[in-house]
Amino acid sequence: MKIEEIIKSTVAMDDAKKVILNIMYTQNVINDKFSEILKPYDLSGEQYNVLRILRGQKGCPANMCIIQERMLAKNSNTTRLIDKLLLKDFVTREVCPENRRKIEVLITQKGLDVLTALDPKVNNHEQVFAANLSSEELVTLNHLLEKYRNN
Repeated sequence: MKIEEIIKSTVAMDDAKKVILNIMYTQNVINDKFSEILKPYDLSGEQYNVLRILRGQKGCPANMCIIQERMLAKNSNTTRLIDKLLLKDFVTREVCPENRRKIEVLITQKGLDVLTALDPKVNNHEQVFAANLSSEELVTLNHLLEKYRNN
């Protein structure tokens, strides 16, 4: 369905505006479906992102700066996200022994178990959206989005 039909617009739009609206609308559709997957685990998309970052550390702790720079949403409040994950016992947080101003965060086994349970559901979520595109179209779409974003 065209974006004009979705938002019920009767005004002519140039292609630059349509692209922005399409990306924003598509992001909302993807996020809504993704939130449905995370809801039973009491996780937000940002919390899930933090857990994925920490799993990627392969048992090594990450400081707040590392987590923040790897976040998809750069404006996320990392401290608040870590606090919420601590309450769920998905992470631990400790003061670095070498530098007491540095906080180190490590994913717990419980956090790893949640990610293991989510992995097939998240993979399926990604495949459902990709199903309408060929492999070549996916490569092209990734290339175009990267090109569009890096103005």
